Amino acid sequence: MAAITKATPIKKNQLLTELSTLTNLSKKDVDAFLTSFVELAYKETKKNGAFIIPGLGKLVLRKTKKRKGRNPATGAEIEIPAKTVVKFSVGKAAKEAIAPLKK
Repeated sequence: MAAITKATPIKKNQLLTELSTLTNLSKKDVDAFLTSFVELAYKETKKNGAFIIPGLGKLVLRKTKKRKGRNPATGAEIEIPAKTVVKFSVGKAAKEAIAPLKK
């Protein structure tokens, strides 16, 4: 049986190098753009409840309701409070580009 190797995600420095090569911009400019892009995504999601990244997906604020749960250590019933969470929904184009449906 062959061993399965775990793929490692691209690191920030590698991402900056790749984008710098693809766009003919300096790594410093690419880093500044990415930092600004992420800050904009945070700000707009907080303000409007969603931020769409065309071709990739959407950051969305969701509200959860309060609910009953159990403490796994004691089995005691507890109440989990309502809260706001951030979700990322992958877009259709990204799904089809990464893992196309087999027919």
